[in-house]
Amino acid sequence: MPVARHVMTHAAERPSRLAVRGPAAELTYAELADKVNGAARHLLRRGLRPGALVAIGLADPADLLTAVLAADLAGATPLVGDHAWDRGRWGQVMSPLSADVHVDGPLPYVAGPAVRGRARPGDLAWACFSSGSTGRPRAIVRTRASWTGSYPHLGELTGLGPDDVVLVPGPLVSSLYAFAALHTLAIGATAVVPGRWLGGETLAAHLAGATAVHVVPHRLPDVLRRPGRLRVAVVGGAALATDAREAAARAGVRVVSYYGATELSFVAVDVDGGGLRPFPGVEIEVRAAEPFGEVWARSPWLAEGYLGGAAGPLRRDGDGWVTVGDVAEPYRVGQVLRLRGRGGGAIQTGGATVVPEDVEEVLRKVPGVGDIVVIGSPHPSLGSVVTAIVEAEPAPPRAVLEAMARGGLDAAQRPRRWYAVPSLPRTPTGKPARALVAARLADGDPGIRRLV
Repeated sequence: MPVARHVMTHAAERPSRLAVRGPAAELTYAELADKVNGAARHLLRRGLRPGALVAIGLADPADLLTAVLAADLAGATPLVGDHAWDRGRWGQVMSPLSADVHVDGPLPYVAGPAVRGRARPGDLAWACFSSGSTGRPRAIVRTRASWTGSYPHLGELTGLGPDDVVLVPGPLVSSLYAFAALHTLAIGATAVVPGRWLGGETLAAHLAGATAVHVVPHRLPDVLRRPGRLRVAVVGGAALATDAREAAARAGVRVVSYYGATELSFVAVDVDGGGLRPFPGVEIEVRAAEPFGEVWARSPWLAEGYLGGAAGPLRRDGDGWVTVGDVAEPYRVGQVLRLRGRGGGAIQTGGATVVPEDVEEVLRKVPGVGDIVVIGSPHPSLGSVVTAIVEAEPAPPRAVLEAMARGGLDAAQRPRRWYAVPSLPRTPTGKPARALVAARLADGDPGIRRLV
């Protein structure tokens, strides 16, 4: 995904155009290109080789973008992590891998000639963690083409161009926000990167100068209260509720929402409120759809996989199709994709990614729990909420389950909804039938009892 060569081109053509506005500094394209070159020379002086892994954890988003682009220019693979992680935590999430270089401070500037790096489509040009600071993050790696090849399609769908000012109001450790910032630089626009969500008057001040914004669904209402010059909102998540689009229309803001996953990139997009349809270049299947099935996708935008051979929700068949376990209604080509939540794959909740297996491992320790299934239940503003279905008879009190969750899980991982069943449905191999549980819950199965 990194776009160092794009930045160098814009610096030559529009040097005074503002590239990045961060919390501490502003950089024109000429200034950004110079900083990136200087930082890349520093990395190369340290002996960085093509294909090396550069772990980057920086609080300031402008410094982070500079380091990412410098690693790209030097021919390395940047891996962005949480700036709050210490070396011990990095060691845990990287195991059994190790980074060739660890960047936890702004890269020094080294003077010299311009770095003449090569930017090939097949380069492993981007790596990020699938679940941020929650659970056991898995590092996902991508080729350059798997991101940058989608840029023209996104530009056509959203109308974003070099004269836009794009607000990216979230942490760049999130692949959603990192993609937004780097796409903005690729097209020569201005990326406004506060590095975190800013509410109230601060958000309004940022929106006053922005023409576009990338947000997760539950942040859209805040944006629409004082939209300023905003003309388009790009919303990453499942389909938006009708009232959200109606509010955007009243505010004069066009909404383009999309569904995808860190491992899959773009899968489907809704440009007008008519429903999710395949993103350009993407084929979609919903398999074993009785009454719901797993969403499988085949496209040029897929990730290569997990670094170090880590296990995760990504699964492949022999024909180029992949899934992360998302659940949808039956689907045929030409129809709208109707998602019904997450199955065996990661749960997207309020901008965080939660892996069900990580939550299940903790909650199985509760006395009296035979087994447990954790899924994502649709939510109108958060996208999904973490939902636990406990196999137990009788079921433990909800207070006991919540106490275990507080003691062993991060806030984003803790279930908001709790249910109990005497026995979970199982697959032929004896595993809980996660997709079937999700479908029964969605249909209001009276055999699944709500814990209050």
